[in-house]
Parts: sequence; structure tokens; C-alpha cells
Amino acid sequence: MSNPSAVSVTERGRPVDPFVHALPKAELHVHLLGAASVETVLGLARRHPEVGVPVDESTLRDFYRFRDFAHFIEVYIQTNQLVTTPQDVEDLVAGVGADMAAQNIRYAELTVTPDSQLLMGIAPDELAEALTRGRARARTEGVVLGWIYDIPGELGLPSGERTIDWVERYAPEGSVGFGLGGPEIGVERPQFAEVFARARALGLKSVPHAGETTGPQTVRDALDALGAVRIGHGIRAADDPALVAELVERQIPLEIAPTSNLCTGAVASLEEHPFPVLRDAGVLVTLNSDDPGMFDTTLEHEYQLAHDAFGLSLADLADLARAAVDASFAPDDVKLAVRDEIDEVVAELLLES
Repeated sequence: MSNPSAVSVTERGRPVDPFVHALPKAELHVHLLGAASVETVLGLARRHPEVGVPVDESTLRDFYRFRDFAHFIEVYIQTNQLVTTPQDVEDLVAGVGADMAAQNIRYAELTVTPDSQLLMGIAPDELAEALTRGRARARTEGVVLGWIYDIPGELGLPSGERTIDWVERYAPEGSVGFGLGGPEIGVERPQFAEVFARARALGLKSVPHAGETTGPQTVRDALDALGAVRIGHGIRAADDPALVAELVERQIPLEIAPTSNLCTGAVASLEEHPFPVLRDAGVLVTLNSDDPGMFDTTLEHEYQLAHDAFGLSLADLADLARAAVDASFAPDDVKLAVRDEIDEVVAELLLES
């Protein structure tokens, strides 16, 4: 277990409570490209200067200041053009694994967008092999990774079909879920029903984004048309009491990322964020960082934010950590090990205080 007296600090220098840092964590909603640290992206940008992504730190941080969700997607697509070789993919995974280990993240479901890398010219088998090598490097840091493959919604149904074709032939060990990301506006969820049915037939869990920048109907479509068992974001479900009641009854977890929602304009302020309303209603909520490299956050900062902005106690944060483990698709032995670690930290730092 990490030294509980050590104080972790985010990139902006915001202090994090020692308990938050020491708490073993699982993360369910984090994208491979968006999770890459500024340092990792700078390395890729210098490796591929022709892409036009800034190659110095201050300019890159300015590049990551988003006007709205559409601008975020635009920047994300340009940054993706840095990932053109299997080595780029492996280094991304390994770098994310090291960053997670520094926060005491023990298990994470890392969202990969295969079609984006295939369109950049990476061979299908080489992409799978690079993910496998990167996952092994993350494991040496003490982080177990599961893979979620998502469709970039802006590329439509053809991308969905290319994605599931790749998954059926090449998905490596650790594959656990299938999702749908990118813009929600103009990207109707039901059109991907057959693609998700093929993914579920492989044993992958349905975890599409929904209800982030659109209303609660998108969440209903994800449940009804795509067979979702967990929802990426889902915050606008709070606008429909009947839907909230259904989420509670069916025990559908939401993967909530407050800083992401603020940075993309999905919410105007933390004071208006639906997280407390959803949690108080009994919805299963988890905390996530989404694209921490682009949003200048970390998972442990999201926990600290929940304490500072939403009034959660340290014991509440421990419950959120347990909820993420329980809502994950980790193997049973991994779940048990992380739950035991959480209980150990709680006993050491809370029950004895």
C-alpha cells in the first residue's frame, strides 16, 4: 500500500487530501488518447510535428482550452492524428498506466477507438499487439487494464461496422466492453443496435455515452436500443424523474466526470451539476476523469472535487471507490483484491482517526 502520509498534487498544484491519494481506486470511464498526459502528448507531437499539435507545454495547454463540446471534438480528432504507429499506441497505454499507478488506481477500463487508429494506417493485428504490450507494461506498474472499444459517433454507422469487424477478429485479452462516444447531437443511438448486438454476442458489455450534451431520451435509447448495462455520463437523466426511478430500480451505474462536463460546457458550473441530485435519488454513480490529460485533471482530483464541491465525506468517497469496483467488469479476483485494499485504507486512516 502507498504511504498514506504522502500528499499528491495535481498539475495545477491543487492539494489532495492524503486519504484521497491513498484510497485504492477503479476508473470506468477514461479514454486512451484523452488520458495521455501533457508530457506524453508533447513527446508524440515532437515525433510527428507535421500534424500541427503544439510542441511546447504552454501552447499545448492553451490548445486544450475548449470553447464548447464541438471544439473539444475538433481538438480530439486533430490530436488523434499523432497516433500513427503501433509504438505510439503502446507508449500511450504505458504512459497512462504509469499515471494511474501514481494515483493508486488499481484497475481501469480504458476506452480505445480502434477505427481512429485503423484510419491512421495502423494494421489491425499490429493494433491488437500494441495494446497487449502496453497492457503488460501497465501491469508491471500495478495497474490492471480492461479494454472498452468505442465507435466515434461523428463517423456514423460505417465506423461502427468497421469497429465491430475489428473486435470480432482481433480483440486482445482483457476486452470487456463496447461503447459509443463522440458527439450525441445528430448521432441517433438506435442506428447502432445491430452493431451492439454483435458486441454483446461476444460477451462484451454495452456501455455507450448518453445524456451528456443531449436530454434524457438519449439515455433511454441507450438502454432500449443498445442494451446498455452502464451509461457513460448520463447526467441529463436527472431531468426525467421516471428515468431516474428506472435507473435506480435496474441498478444501472452512471460514469460521471464532473470536470469533463465543466470543460466541455455540458454543465455551466459545478453548482448546477446533477451529480448530487442523482446520488441522493439512489442512482449508482461513479467518479471518472474521462480525458484527464486534456482537462487538466486526475481521478484523485475528481474525488477531491466531490469532497469540496459536493460535500461528500471521506467515508462517502470510500463508498464511491467501492461502487466503482462493483460496477466494473473486472475479474472477480481483481475486484476482491481492490475491495480488500479499500477496506484496509479505511480501517487505517478513518476508523482509527
